[in-house]
Amino acid sequence: MDSRKEIENPEGPLGVLLVGLGAVSTTFVAGVEAVRRGLGEPIGSLTQLGTIRLGKRTESRVPLIKDFVPLAKLDDLVFGCWDIFEDDCFESATTAGVLKKDLLGELQESLEELRPMPAVFERDYVKKLDGPHVKSGKNKLDLANQLRSDIRAFREENGCKRVVMVWCASTEVFIENQDVHSSVESFEKGLEASDPEIAPSMIYAYAAMKEGVAFANGAPNLTVDIPAIQELSKSCGVPIAGKDFKTGQTLMKTILAPGLKARLLGLSGWFSTNILGNRDGEVLDDPGSFKTKEESKLGALEHILQPEMYPELYRDIYHKVRINYYPPRRDNKEGWDNLDIFGWLGYEMQIKIDFLCRDSILAAPLVLDLVLFLDLAQRAGFSGIQEWLSFYFKSPMTLPELYPEHDIFIQLTKLKNTLRYLRGEDQITHLGLDYYKQ
Repeated sequence: MDSRKEIENPEGPLGVLLVGLGAVSTTFVAGVEAVRRGLGEPIGSLTQLGTIRLGKRTESRVPLIKDFVPLAKLDDLVFGCWDIFEDDCFESATTAGVLKKDLLGELQESLEELRPMPAVFERDYVKKLDGPHVKSGKNKLDLANQLRSDIRAFREENGCKRVVMVWCASTEVFIENQDVHSSVESFEKGLEASDPEIAPSMIYAYAAMKEGVAFANGAPNLTVDIPAIQELSKSCGVPIAGKDFKTGQTLMKTILAPGLKARLLGLSGWFSTNILGNRDGEVLDDPGSFKTKEESKLGALEHILQPEMYPELYRDIYHKVRINYYPPRRDNKEGWDNLDIFGWLGYEMQIKIDFLCRDSILAAPLVLDLVLFLDLAQRAGFSGIQEWLSFYFKSPMTLPELYPEHDIFIQLTKLKNTLRYLRGEDQITHLGLDYYKQ
């Protein structure tokens, strides 16, 4: 009996709508174009380079993921975007300074074709930025309807039946769930009343849901993780994922912390500081936006180490995160970490990490994977929170009664087991006792 889940074939172009045309979006778009032309490799992309084991180890069935599940091809992707500046993708990529000028020069003609639509933006939510290329309307519902018109026009112009939207814009100020977020009805009333607790990112998410567009939130904003949007995602049959791309320092934490816990080594303190000079760094120089990011970055350790279960090892961890805006570094973020750990009989040790990373280089393949996997999810009939995509986020979304899984190795197992489920393959448990009973 074939237990594979019914999945529609990825026919025709797949629209990719990016909110924000800054360093991450331009690196993603230019990177996809470079890979299409054979000018680079999609390093860091699970959908393009990753493999998946099927069945027993002795069967030697290890296909590429892109050959195992029906993903859209890179040649099928068409791009649209919104931004508060009018610069086209080539100009924005040049300003961001992530990619080398000679590569951008080879891609210039193609990148210049991508010009942003006016954005929904209010400086109250991102205090360190301002730009002239923004929409105006009588209220926030009007702005949402303008976004819906943009989506429909993009679909028609590009012949796209399928579209995925990704928030690649800046971190908004910290907002907590309020009554206006509690239901679709209250949210729509809030839109009409231009409620200040409805941030621009939520307006994009609302427009996406109403137009049947899957949505991934690459920043730590309160966006699709509110009851109103989650209710819409289910009723509209739309998958959602978030939040906050897992790139530099938190990536290291979700790799190292599971190792400390596996070996039952104690941790008394973890001090993290960053310097970065891109637009993200400038935005995070504002205390309100930093508060949003800090909440996202602080959560991983507690959930991985489970101090309530291992009090003698992790009960009194001192965990501090700092982010410093340093313009000369541009997109080349540097993250320093000091870990004070202890082992046998309580003897103290230290681990020090200096991760000189390129933030957008790490984020671009995540955007690609999320676009392709969310499109797959929608074609498979999935809707609502896609917890199996936790692998890509600092603050993975779950149902309220579930704790988020932050261990990157468990996250990868969950992702691959979901793909196996979709294709009717056995889950991999790594038990392996049957090999030794023969």
